[in-house]
Amino acid sequence: MSQRVSGYARKDADRYETPAWVAQVLVPHLPPRVHRIWEPACASGNMVCALLAAGFDVIGTDLTHGDFLERRDRAASDAIVTNPPYDQAAAFIEHALALVDVVAMLLRTDYDHAQTRQHLFGHCPYFAKKLVLTRRIVWFERPGAAPSFNHAWFIWDAAHRGPPTIAYDAPKKINIAKRNADAIATTCNDVAQKRASCFGNA
Repeated sequence: MSQRVSGYARKDADRYETPAWVAQVLVPHLPPRVHRIWEPACASGNMVCALLAAGFDVIGTDLTHGDFLERRDRAASDAIVTNPPYDQAAAFIEHALALVDVVAMLLRTDYDHAQTRQHLFGHCPYFAKKLVLTRRIVWFERPGAAPSFNHAWFIWDAAHRGPPTIAYDAPKKINIAKRNADAIATTCNDVAQKRASCFGNA
């Protein structure tokens, strides 16, 4: 349940853009069969840029393309990866699981604690992994920024067997190809052109 802008109902000043490194640490934990990703709450496209740079085909949509919760197709994607709207996280997870086999959601670290959500976690055979971020996300770059919440990626996989595992991001050990790291700047500089082919063509 992470705070960010997505076009969904929030206070006008609540603008939370997911930094590229948050998507980068997820990449090694996605199943190898994932090639095409749908980001259904893409806002201005930070996560789309990072995933494109990591070598995935990515579709980015938002409310301007229609309400994700009303979609009944999978947008020809292998996985849904997003930082869901703050007050609709459970609905996003449930709907994503009904559409695709692999789902990754950025949520507060303790989101899986609630008894009312155990159908998504402890009682869900598809819940595969919790990837804890060991750095707090700085949503606004400013001097003295001191974020107060911890976050994690929660990953579901229909092919998963056994109990879920827990992992911790290790930024110094993540080995995304250098060309991908270099490509982030290029991809994001070109994102206006990329949108014509990857944003909203779901």
